[in-house]
Amino acid sequence: MKPPLLLSAILLAALHGSAWAQQTPATHSRAAQSQIERSQDEKLAREWGLRPEEWTRYRDLMAGPLGIYSPNLDPLSALGTEARSDEERRRYAELQVQAEARRVEKLLAYQRAYDEAWQRLQPNAQRVNLPDAGPRQANTAVQGSGRTAVFVRDNCAPCDQAIERLQASGSVFDVYVVGSRADDARIRDWARRTTIDPARVRARTITLNHDAGRWLSLGLPGELPAVVRQVNGQWQRQP
Repeated sequence: MKPPLLLSAILLAALHGSAWAQQTPATHSRAAQSQIERSQDEKLAREWGLRPEEWTRYRDLMAGPLGIYSPNLDPLSALGTEARSDEERRRYAELQVQAEARRVEKLLAYQRAYDEAWQRLQPNAQRVNLPDAGPRQANTAVQGSGRTAVFVRDNCAPCDQAIERLQASGSVFDVYVVGSRADDARIRDWARRTTIDPARVRARTITLNHDAGRWLSLGLPGELPAVVRQVNGQWQRQP
């Protein structure tokens, strides 16, 4: 009986060894993937001025109800909204002001380069041109003219609804499309889908504009759409 028992033990050991050998590459692969993810998280945290543990908290927050209500919320807004103390809230607010200032500077620098290129390459062409809409104001600054400014983005149902309500009420307003990338075709397509009245654009009771960093420059909280007016020298969101 001993030889069969010995043979069985040898076979069992060989099977265990084979299984271990097969598991080792998978274990190494998982470890390598985990290291890559940690490195990516550390890089992203540095780009936002956050510590690794703060980035982990942001990931945890976005995996919960906050991520469902606001799936595209940036790390600083998420952490600031869910701040656990006044000190945390001030820290994230300051980081966000710094980040948005850098972003606005880059956007405006690009807009200046785009404007120069447009004037050089297409000096007689209009920036935004809806069918039968005629000439209109484009790329105007957000000024305290008493008009309502509406900041929207493409593929945003609440933005389209806000425009429809304002248009139905007969309001005079200026539309700024955030993320248009200075591409007139994007604004034209968006305006057609939103059924903006070309006659009102011709009359300039509605103007269509590239945002070009203006929304960030206002520094107002909250998500888009944003209906804002200047009150006593300060831009404020309207209900």
